[in-house]
Amino acid sequence: MVVLVSCSGGSGQATTAPVTARGSASPSVTGSATPSASRPAFDPARVKVRLRPVVGGLDSPLYATGAGDGSGRLFIVQQTGQIRIVDRGRLLPGPFLDISSLIASGGEQGLLGLAFHPHYRENGRFFVDYTDLRGNTVVAEYRRNPTDPNRADPSSARMILHVGQPFPNHNGGDITFGPDGDLYVSLGDGGSEGDPRGNGQNLGTLLGKLLRIDVDHPSGGRAYGIPRDNPFVGRPGARPEIWAYGLRNPWRVNFDRATGDLWIGDVGQSEHEEIDHAPAGQGGQNYGWNVMEGPACFLPPAGCDRTGLTMPVASYTHGGGNCTVIGGYVYGGEQFPALRGGYVYGDYCSGRVWVLDAAHPHSRPVRVLDTNLLISSFGEDDRGELYLTSLSTGRLFQVTGSPR
Repeated sequence: MVVLVSCSGGSGQATTAPVTARGSASPSVTGSATPSASRPAFDPARVKVRLRPVVGGLDSPLYATGAGDGSGRLFIVQQTGQIRIVDRGRLLPGPFLDISSLIASGGEQGLLGLAFHPHYRENGRFFVDYTDLRGNTVVAEYRRNPTDPNRADPSSARMILHVGQPFPNHNGGDITFGPDGDLYVSLGDGGSEGDPRGNGQNLGTLLGKLLRIDVDHPSGGRAYGIPRDNPFVGRPGARPEIWAYGLRNPWRVNFDRATGDLWIGDVGQSEHEEIDHAPAGQGGQNYGWNVMEGPACFLPPAGCDRTGLTMPVASYTHGGGNCTVIGGYVYGGEQFPALRGGYVYGDYCSGRVWVLDAAHPHSRPVRVLDTNLLISSFGEDDRGELYLTSLSTGRLFQVTGSPR
């Protein structure tokens, strides 16, 4: 079972935090996004959120996603190393891919992420993020079996990225393609407590970062290329793969399909969980760890310098069972119009779910659902419908919304 927990304490009240000035450490960042003109007004207090069971029988499910191929299938990531397929509400008997022999699984390790190439229908390429037998992060490419769309070809494996992990926790592990067609990779600070090696603020390491890489045009002896407009390209001592930094353990990173805005759920240390945001196409943000934990100073515990830091748009404290934020999605489907434009996220331990108005990221979140589930992830199908995976039940749920 994956354990993403932080320490306990605090009141558990969801709050917003103001954005501070952004300095030279954030070379490509400008102001907050404006509301989408095509999106109707959204009021989180006027939506009723419920969960609809889809399938059970899953083994440590961590994520659900569509392939973008028009098939309507959902692909479920299992921490133990398998990817399962749900087709028309039925869990298919065999795995799409099984790499259990390649991974270290348990705690915060295992098969953690899955992303299908934007042209998967044509090229059959997809990517996984996992911790290998030595506990290090691997991003690898696989291809679909040419004769069976419900099976991958295990022999097609090609390593894209390998990052050493000094400790077994804080691996990040999310991968997703952005609206620009590049692959974004989330990496935690390397683990232990308090970021003892200072990775979050060190631009010379990939740990504690969100990366942006081009998997279609390898260059420089790498299995990937560096987009020329990455914010730290050409900066002495900085890794050019970095898109944003100052992250502790980003657990689910997603893009609003209507606006392209970036949303990150970053797991806190001992007191604060946070949601981070960036307007579409704007990188270089320093989200503050380990100077900040959420909206509060961490090192030092008071009087820290917030110059150049981007504060979270929402945060909550540990209390009432809260422990670990699970980043979510801006609902962009058609089935539940009352939920459209709401950013939905939750907490692993308490099973609580919040929604905020994505068009106004600093607006106050509303708690819309209390469950008894260990929420491991949210996921999205090809049509923008929203799902939730639960470790405590091994089930997949659809997230529904109706007018209150």
